[in-house]
Amino acid sequence: MNKKRGSFSSRIGFVLAAAGSAVGLGNLWRFPYLAAKYGGGTFLLIYIILAVTFGYSLMTAEITLGRSTRLSAVGAYDKLNKKFHFIGLLTCLVPIIIVPYYGVIGGWIVKYMAVFIKDGAAAAATDNYFTNFITNPWQPFFFLVVFITITAVIVSMGVKGGIEKASTLMMPLLIVLSIIIALYSITRPGAWEGVKYYFTPHLSDVSPNTLLGAMGQMFYSMSLAMGIMVTYGSYMPDGEDIEKSVGQIELFDTGVALLAGLMIIPAVFAFSGGDSEALNAGPGLMFVTMPKVFASMQLGTLIGITFFVLVFFAALTSCISLYETVVSILGDRFHMNRRNACIVTYIICIVLGLLSAMGYGTLSGIQPLGMAFLDFFDFISNSVLMPIVALLSCLFLGWVVGIDYIAKEVKKNSSFRREPMFRVMIRWIAPIFLVAILVSSVMSALGIISI
Repeated sequence: MNKKRGSFSSRIGFVLAAAGSAVGLGNLWRFPYLAAKYGGGTFLLIYIILAVTFGYSLMTAEITLGRSTRLSAVGAYDKLNKKFHFIGLLTCLVPIIIVPYYGVIGGWIVKYMAVFIKDGAAAAATDNYFTNFITNPWQPFFFLVVFITITAVIVSMGVKGGIEKASTLMMPLLIVLSIIIALYSITRPGAWEGVKYYFTPHLSDVSPNTLLGAMGQMFYSMSLAMGIMVTYGSYMPDGEDIEKSVGQIELFDTGVALLAGLMIIPAVFAFSGGDSEALNAGPGLMFVTMPKVFASMQLGTLIGITFFVLVFFAALTSCISLYETVVSILGDRFHMNRRNACIVTYIICIVLGLLSAMGYGTLSGIQPLGMAFLDFFDFISNSVLMPIVALLSCLFLGWVVGIDYIAKEVKKNSSFRREPMFRVMIRWIAPIFLVAILVSSVMSALGIISI
C-alpha cells in the first residue's frame, strides 16, 4: 500500500488542502459568535496566541507523524508502538462519526444556495423556513445525498487529481469571496459599531470561560485529533518544510476566521441595531439570522448567494478531508483500493447520515442522551473523542516515542525554530489544556456550565 500511496505535488497543494480542511463551518458561524460573546478584541488576541503555540504544536505533531510513517492514523500509532494501536482506532472513529452529520449540514447549505438563487433572500428569511425544512420527511436526506455525492466524486479522483485540484481552485475563491462580503458588510449603515466591537478589547470580559472558549474554537477549527492532519501528512512530499507549511495553514485558518467575523458581526449589528445577542450560536446564525440580514440589505439576494457559495466551498473542503481520512483508513487497514474505499465510505455516510438528516423530523422521537441524532454525534465526536485522542497523542509522542522523533523529521527541511516551545507544549502544557477542554466541553454539553 505504501508504494502506491498518493501524494501532493507541492507544498502549496498540501497547504491549500490542509487549510481547506481547517477552514470550515466552525470558522464561519462559531468563531464570530464566540468573538462577540467573549469581548471581541480580547478573544481575538487570546485565540491568536493559542493558535501559534498550542495549535501549532498539535498540528506539527500530527503532520509529522503522518509523513514519517506514510500511514493514516490507524497504522501510524501501531507502526511506532503496537501497544498503543488503540489510539489509532480511537482516532479513526472521529471522522467516521463526523463526516455523515457534516454531510447533512452541507446539504442544508446546498438547499439555501438553491433557494437564494431560485426565490431570493426574502423566501429564505420567512419565519420558520429553516424549521420547516429540517423537519421535512425527505428534503434533508435528499440534500445530504447531493452533498456527499459531490464529495465522493472529488475524493475518488485521488490526492492530486481530486483533492489537490479542488482545493487549489476553491481556497483562493473562498478568500476572494470572504474579502468581498466583508467589505460590503462593514460599509452598511450602522455596521461600524460592529467593527469596533469586534476589534476593541473588553478586558472586563476576560475569564476562565474566555480562555476555554478560545481553546475549544482553536482546537476544532484547525482540524486537530480527527486523523485528518496525520492522513494529509502521509501524502506530504519528503522535500517540503513542515514548519513553514504549518505556519501557512495557521495563517489561512486564522485569516478566514477573522474575515468571517468581519462578514457577520458588522452585518448582524447593523440589522439588529447593535444587539450582540442576535449572534446566536449554531444553525440559528447561519440559517435563520443571516437570511434575515440579507433580506434587509440592498443587493441582499446577490450577497446572500455569494455568501452561501462561500460557505459551500468551506463545508466542501472540510468534508473532503474528513471523507479522505476515512478512505485512507480503509485503505491502510483493509488494503482496499481507492474506488472500493470510496464506495464503503459513501455507504457509511448515507446510512449514518440518514439518522442525522431525519433526526429533527421523522426520527425526532428517538433522542440518545436527550439529543437529536446530529447533536448527539457532534457531542460524542467533538466534546468527548477529540480531546481524548489529542491528550493520548501528546502523552504518546511526548513520553513514549519521545520528542526527538518528531524533531528529527521536522529538521529534515527546517531549522525548527519553535522547537523549545514545541517540547514544552506537547509534554506539559497541551495535556493540561486538553484535560480542561474535555471536562469543560462535556460539562457544557450536559448543561452543567455555560461556555
